[in-house]
Amino acid sequence: MSGPRPQRLSHSNRGETCRSSGQNFTYLSGLAYPGTLARHLDLPDSVRGVLLVWPRNGEPVIVLNKIAEGLTRRDSWVERIEVYDAYSESPYRRLSHVLKTLGLGGERVGFEKNYVSAAHWEEVQRELPSLHMVDCAAMMDEVRWIKTEGEIRLLKTGADLLDDAYLEVFPTIKPGETERAVHSRLIGSCLRRGANWAHGILNSSRNLIPYAGESDSTWQRGDVVRTDYVAYVDGYPGHQSRNAVLGRPSAEQVRDYRITREIYGMTIDRCRPGVSAGEVYEFVVKEFAKHGWSYTSQLAGHGVGCWWHQQEPVISRGNKIVLEEGMVLALEPAREYYHIQDMVVVRAGGPQLISDKLGTDQMFVIE
Repeated sequence: MSGPRPQRLSHSNRGETCRSSGQNFTYLSGLAYPGTLARHLDLPDSVRGVLLVWPRNGEPVIVLNKIAEGLTRRDSWVERIEVYDAYSESPYRRLSHVLKTLGLGGERVGFEKNYVSAAHWEEVQRELPSLHMVDCAAMMDEVRWIKTEGEIRLLKTGADLLDDAYLEVFPTIKPGETERAVHSRLIGSCLRRGANWAHGILNSSRNLIPYAGESDSTWQRGDVVRTDYVAYVDGYPGHQSRNAVLGRPSAEQVRDYRITREIYGMTIDRCRPGVSAGEVYEFVVKEFAKHGWSYTSQLAGHGVGCWWHQQEPVISRGNKIVLEEGMVLALEPAREYYHIQDMVVVRAGGPQLISDKLGTDQMFVIE
């Protein structure tokens, strides 16, 4: 990754920390694993787990198996690597050995309790009975949610790539072909343009179960195209949603999209330092209610960051996290299949739009 090495951990930390989740490992190691190596970051019970120790004093250490060693030595800024024997040795046993050699066997060490399994937690405690294990997941959320300018540039690269894919594929959608066929072209376009991986949804306004995977349903003239895609470049996502319509939109479609877009624009403008995530959500609910529409989605946006696109702060009911300058949010106050989403940076002078290559003032019309 081209972003600078993280600097925010030291002032937030009162002890040593161990990382195993993809988002924190990627953030602290500067390395976005591809393919099979990536899946071993996502599976807490992996026998080929990859872990990172970040001491308060001294250099970090990556604990990994030999299959991941070559790429890690080449691409990560972490220089010390500890290799264990996958399939015959537990990564957490080797982690315990590393903590002991660092003189931390009886110290206070943070672990991600929302990711480290109960079995592995107990394993470390058995290996190091004097170790004081604490949960540091919330602390790491806070560390990551303010983005460096390098991270913002990476997010912008992914956003431009994804909009270019939309611009390539939207005009090619034809009545009679399937959702699955169009989805495959969009994913292919992202990969061809340099995404490490991509995922998302694409469905017709007549498909009432949008997150069930792309179907063999065929497109018809008058259908609204709903999208919600993520395209990762060097571990950071471009993440936006665009609507299109096959043929000239009806008056009702124009009206509903216009109202949704107006509320959406006002929601973006509300995202300023000092406003809580819950207050932004309540604003969305009230604005939709002015038009007689109930807002039923559980969120109206979320933070974005490396590895997994949906992170704190989540724009949800009652969320007390206060927005800060440098946070990057994906805003998506969507209603039914009218789903517009962009990434914005929270700035003191007003939100900065990152995903600005494909405008959303009007629906994209497929002639």
